[in-house]
Amino acid sequence: MRLVTTRGLREGNELAKPIYNDKGRILVQSHVKLTRPIINRLLELGVTFVYIKDELSEDILIHSTISEQVKADSIHTVKSVFKSFKDTGFKNNSFLLDKTTQKMTSVVDRLINQIQSDEQVLTLMSDIFISDDYLFEHSVDVAIYSIALANELKYSKSEIREIGLGALLHDIGKVFIPEVILKKTSQLTEGEFETIKTHPELGFEYLRKTDFPLLVAHCAYQHHERLNGSGYPRGLTGDKIHKYGKILAITDVFGAVTSDRVYRDAMLPQEGLEILYGGSGTLFDQDMVRTFRDSITIYPNGVTVELNNGAHAIVVRQNKKLSNRPVVRVFSHDNETVTPYDLDLAEELNITVVG
Repeated sequence: MRLVTTRGLREGNELAKPIYNDKGRILVQSHVKLTRPIINRLLELGVTFVYIKDELSEDILIHSTISEQVKADSIHTVKSVFKSFKDTGFKNNSFLLDKTTQKMTSVVDRLINQIQSDEQVLTLMSDIFISDDYLFEHSVDVAIYSIALANELKYSKSEIREIGLGALLHDIGKVFIPEVILKKTSQLTEGEFETIKTHPELGFEYLRKTDFPLLVAHCAYQHHERLNGSGYPRGLTGDKIHKYGKILAITDVFGAVTSDRVYRDAMLPQEGLEILYGGSGTLFDQDMVRTFRDSITIYPNGVTVELNNGAHAIVVRQNKKLSNRPVVRVFSHDNETVTPYDLDLAEELNITVVG
């Protein structure tokens, strides 16, 4: 199966994987022949990429690190927890907080188990989700990326759980920001942006009064800090930023740019990674960015890539620890169709992906 942009779909294309909502329900089933009204509806719903069937890629397997059901359950739990926090505000309800701690820890443990039991590199592209609110899906995605990165950095089990909880709750301060600002589709005013920038401190002040570890609160506090001091809310620099804060800085940005937003389409993983590399060493920890690259699928199975020798190819499968050098199936060269053949970029080191 092949991964294509929704804008590039044609009538008659056959959907190879179903499209889910954030409750885990199938909105569009696989094997459906796409019509113009269906394509237009997918565009309206903000679906940027879909998997379609074609002969060239029919044997390509799409792997999912996190099952559709686990992701849907996680999003649902985060949504209910955030709503309860919003409804109670800063009031201290020990029973509610105890139940919330149990719920969120359970989500994190399930994500850790799935990530650690999977021997392949992390990919989320295989699950095309439609979520009714960016905040909840983003929180789960950032938790998945943060757990994968902490795991690759060989953190202890307790540290991985802490970073997972911190990632799930890093944006909790946004529930105290007016929705009219959070969901605004046009450019924010200077005053509105300053309001948005209060969410790390709001999250910290809320979480530090709960039963969650204090470092979980610091994840909310520091995820917008940057190595060179250009971040907020405190403008911390270098090692004044906790290692969890450095992880969250990377995974929060990556999760944001590779998700659909009301004002722009999602980027592919390699485009998100280019943004991280652009700030590597100045905004983001260089070693962590490099490790993160090795933790995720940069070129998802089924995506079309351009090679430096003028060839175009479809990614067939991944090479672990060499996420930028997958196995690809070449189908054209210098815009001329050729008999398809597979090429392992881990062995052909003079050939690289350029687009």
